[in-house]
Amino acid sequence: MSIEIDREKCVGCGSCVGICPGGLIRLDDEKACIPQPERCWGCASCVKECSEEAIALFLGEDMGGLGGRMTARQEDTLLFWTLTRPDGTAQTLTVDRRDSNKY
Repeated sequence: MSIEIDREKCVGCGSCVGICPGGLIRLDDEKACIPQPERCWGCASCVKECSEEAIALFLGEDMGGLGGRMTARQEDTLLFWTLTRPDGTAQTLTVDRRDSNKY
């Protein structure tokens, strides 16, 4: 599991750089990039932080995702996780961030 950065959508704000616990993301030509995606922990911090939905969590076949991509969008306390499958179909799950760590 790793992230993918869509440099076309990236606005170069740097939020992902500051939030990545592994320090793996950097700005290159004012756009985010991850030179070593294989080192990504898959924590999704940058996915949640990106207001432009330019960063996606890649769900490879080994994770049962069959190559799908998951992005996140925030509105107030709500977090909208959208899973886009390789065939282009998508499904969104809404989570209240205040409840996201409850077990």
